[in-house]
Amino acid sequence: MGIAIAAAAILTSQTVVHAEEAEKPTAAVDLGMFSKYVWRGLELSKDSLVIQPSVTLGYKGVSLNVWGNFDTDSQVYDGAKYNETDLTLSYAKSIGMVKLTGGYIYYGLDGLTDSQEVFGSVTLNTILNPTITVYREIASLPAWYVNVGVSHSLQVVNKITFDLAASAGYYFSDDESFAEANDPSSKYRQLHNGLISAGFTIPFGDYFSVKPMLAYSFPLSSKAEDYIKATSLSDESSFLYGGVTLSMAF
Repeated sequence: MGIAIAAAAILTSQTVVHAEEAEKPTAAVDLGMFSKYVWRGLELSKDSLVIQPSVTLGYKGVSLNVWGNFDTDSQVYDGAKYNETDLTLSYAKSIGMVKLTGGYIYYGLDGLTDSQEVFGSVTLNTILNPTITVYREIASLPAWYVNVGVSHSLQVVNKITFDLAASAGYYFSDDESFAEANDPSSKYRQLHNGLISAGFTIPFGDYFSVKPMLAYSFPLSSKAEDYIKATSLSDESSFLYGGVTLSMAF
């Protein structure tokens, strides 16, 4: 029995060590530079480079992210301006091939009313990684936003991957202030935006990577086209843009 207890103790200690290694804190720092700032189909910059830093800390499924946007030639502020800081607190848990994530986002907007959302998502860890995410605005303009997406990465050479993604979004507004562009008395409830993207992940060293990408955003209905044109900074509803993200993760 003494040998059995000793063996069990060794096995338990190894399990604890492995668990601790698996659950150690993580951190990631990203710096993105893009030709446009496009969010849910809306163009929030015009003819200028945007710089978007991001820091994420994680531990045992809990993540805290701070993200910002710096417009190098803002059409709204008549010059360069740091105009947004977002805070996201989330928790993710995998159950078999299903990953569940829930959280809260605070959008700190310079010159506009700040916004808050809660969200939940389900991802299947299988081919194309299908994901559905539901967001609920709980502050200024109550609305639901549902996004369905797929993604896939193909290994090109060594650890370099070619990354493809596509998604579609639907808005369901509860507030007449969030109305169709040509009918201010109606609530905006439409298939809203589609997004396709392609890029590469190019790692170097143990902690760093470069991620160039190209994306195309477009409306999914005629009413969405009108709304996006009326809300974006240019009189357009479809946007082709690109950029690169420098990442460090450990």
